[in-house]
Amino acid sequence: MPGASGRAPPAPDAVRHPRELAPLIDHTLLRPGAGEREVERWCEEALRHGFAGVCVRPVHLPLAVRLLAGSAVLPVAVADFPRGEGAPAGRLREVAEAAAAGAREVDVVAPLAALHRADWAAVERDLAALVRAAGGAALKVILETCLLSPERMAAGAAVAAAAGAAFVKTSTGFSTGGATAEAVRVLREAVGPGVGVKASGGIRTAADALRMVRAGASRLGTSASVALVGAEGF
Repeated sequence: MPGASGRAPPAPDAVRHPRELAPLIDHTLLRPGAGEREVERWCEEALRHGFAGVCVRPVHLPLAVRLLAGSAVLPVAVADFPRGEGAPAGRLREVAEAAAAGAREVDVVAPLAALHRADWAAVERDLAALVRAAGGAALKVILETCLLSPERMAAGAAVAAAAGAAFVKTSTGFSTGGATAEAVRVLREAVGPGVGVKASGGIRTAADALRMVRAGASRLGTSASVALVGAEGF
């Protein structure tokens, strides 16, 4: 399974049964309109199955923090989600507020306009400021890889790593596509073993999840977590 940091991918033969994926999963509830009862269920399921974290919108973060207190399951919030178009001050505020509210990790969309015009200096300035704003919370940078060429995926991941991001992440799940094994491979090659790679978006089965892990993912974001780990086999 992943190393102590949770950033290096598991060894290729380390995951032999779907239930062994549980420590890699961020149990994700980002559907607009989700209510408190769903947050409660997601947290209960995460505690029962031993998922890595519960990923929610900021409005649900205080409840998730309270319900997960004292456990190993991490409360995770998103920021500037899902469009990555916020002004720098607003992005900083969202990340800082999430960290102050108890998020252990913050999944923030990269500044997509700067990324798409290949203004790497602007991308790095933005992300480095967000890393500082997150304080003790780990920053996971969403690149929305379905919109990028492999070359731009790799460049964006390398810049995020240089800025101090703890993870790079494939997708929001709200764009034109989700995670692919090829995108995960590109990100892993770009960042090496010291930065996490989170595959997210469209991971619905244990076989999907295993493909991502074998491509180099060290974290998986999915709302199908319970069915996935309860599958009979790959």
